Amino acid sequence: MLVLRACTPLLLLLPVSVAAQVVERTDKQAQDQLPSRWSAGLAVVHRDSEYAGEGTRTRLYPNIAYDGDRFYLRGAALGYRAYKDERFELRTFIAGRLDGLDADDFGVVELARRGVDRNLLSDRDDSVDLGVGASWKGAAGKLDLDARFDVSGASEGYAASLDYSYPLTLGRTTLVPSVGAVRLSADMADYYYGILDEEVARGVVAYRPGAATVPRASVSLIHPFAKRWALLGNIEYRALPDVLQDSPLVELDKDNSTSVFVGISRGF
Repeated sequence: MLVLRACTPLLLLLPVSVAAQVVERTDKQAQDQLPSRWSAGLAVVHRDSEYAGEGTRTRLYPNIAYDGDRFYLRGAALGYRAYKDERFELRTFIAGRLDGLDADDFGVVELARRGVDRNLLSDRDDSVDLGVGASWKGAAGKLDLDARFDVSGASEGYAASLDYSYPLTLGRTTLVPSVGAVRLSADMADYYYGILDEEVARGVVAYRPGAATVPRASVSLIHPFAKRWALLGNIEYRALPDVLQDSPLVELDKDNSTSVFVGISRGF
């Protein structure tokens, strides 16, 4: 049978970390339903950004991926399963955190509404995360725990997430609703949502949100067809906590962010 192993090297070149992580988590859900090793296809990711003036982005990606007994490529992550049985999995991985943002990606007018001059801002860099993850699966559903640490020195922070999912089978189609949250450390939240020291020195009003918890909910769809083909989709909603909504880098009155992923792939 076929599974969509949605992993594209191009994701490592583009600032769409949230979309890349949506692909990664969706792929974990698909793994339980449609095991396979190699797949290739195309994927479309549409994201409504929370950053001031960045707006929405829709991009088409090539989709090449691998899932082995020990090693896997998933989203922007290369992982190794240290232990796996029918109910439990322990893994380590290295992944690109693509939350980097060029100052020019912000909107001049939208930032001005928050009292910020875009010319005084610095870029936020992508990073490389080293992580550990664990999954527990049973009759009541599945729990996924994930912790990632920036080892490249961009934010020098970490993010930890916990998600619960439960698959629902409708004929050949599987729906996987999921709820969870990601906890950003103070260093990581301050870097991507706060005002940097160098920006304060240029005259931007200081803001540091500190540690923040971002709730999220999603629904994934996995539908195999024509023997070796599969359709995979996901829609995810992220609710921004007050400390992130108050960031001068976030669109005024923006309290959420959404991502939609649709892919088609052929297994080999």
